[in-house]
Amino acid sequence: MQRPKFRQELIDDALRKLHAVVDGITASVVVNRDGLLVAAFPPGDDKDFLANPTSSPQVAAMAATLIGLAERTLGRLEQGELGRLLMEGEKGTMVVYPAGRATLAVLCEKDQKMGPVLYAASRTAKDIAAVLTG
Repeated sequence: MQRPKFRQELIDDALRKLHAVVDGITASVVVNRDGLLVAAFPPGDDKDFLANPTSSPQVAAMAATLIGLAERTLGRLEQGELGRLLMEGEKGTMVVYPAGRATLAVLCEKDQKMGPVLYAASRTAKDIAAVLTG
């Protein structure tokens, strides 16, 4: 009989699946509302944060701050709950989704078509939220 998976394993599996189903995603990270790293894919390297910059503690804190600011701004403007935050840069795009008590941030290549990324990231955020509430 196979043992049940821990929450951390389920979240890691969700990130691996996200990268497997959409080409062009370069990194993803799940952070809690306090800005602490929950999971990253590819896994981070404590000695070389450039190997996966999204797995650094600083990026985790910034992603949580971005979500907090976006939620407060939408609340102030009476626009309802945050659906997603999308940031386009010169070299890539980052999309951030609320995931229950956490946040999912996904970094993708500049030329990546966003439809598949947005759909897969949205589904992954819902899966992560279910893991954290279950």
